Amino acid sequence: MKLKLGVHRSLAGEVNVWTDISQVQSALSKALTEMTTPNKTPPGADPKQLERTGTVREIGSQAVWSLSSCKPGFGVDQLRDDNLETYWQSDGSQPHLVNIQFRRKTTVKTLCIYADYKSDESYTPSKISVRVGNNFHNLQEIRQLELVEPSGWIHVPLTDTHKKPIRTFMIQIAVLANHQNGRDTHMRQIKVYTPVEESSIGKFPRCTTIDFMMYRSIR
Repeated sequence: MKLKLGVHRSLAGEVNVWTDISQVQSALSKALTEMTTPNKTPPGADPKQLERTGTVREIGSQAVWSLSSCKPGFGVDQLRDDNLETYWQSDGSQPHLVNIQFRRKTTVKTLCIYADYKSDESYTPSKISVRVGNNFHNLQEIRQLELVEPSGWIHVPLTDTHKKPIRTFMIQIAVLANHQNGRDTHMRQIKVYTPVEESSIGKFPRCTTIDFMMYRSIR
């Protein structure tokens, strides 16, 4: 079936422009799909790139880690082994919890979580809550994330109302839901970053006068 879209007239005569109605239907269907389908969660930068800037430092090793549940051989060690092929797998009812407890109040700027929908499918988190506090009894939610088929690093800024890094004794990551209504969850890596304070050592005023320039190096 043909659908006449328009007519173009010129000195050479009349030229008809035609197209298949199936092409129109396909284009409309694609447009509707794009309007109703959420965008996939874009991957963030590799945390090692952040470390190389010298502005943050990974402090997960300074904390005590615990989980609400785990399948044997798929626990904290797999979350922290710097291997994207391994993962924590929960083994219980939701929400699935990762608890990160510091021995003293600590400044935390960013959480980095690695998830891989391509490999984990229904085990992949779709809704995550991040809570902070002094202990289990006074945790408060500061972030809630909706994830759509994430495949890569997810950067979660941990800042207060003034956009400053938080200070806390404890962080809890709660998986509230998985893709395709999956029961248990997979997380492949979690990194915790604190800002690196700039040292004043070595930051002397530059020598600009001739007298200063004479003594700027040791002879």
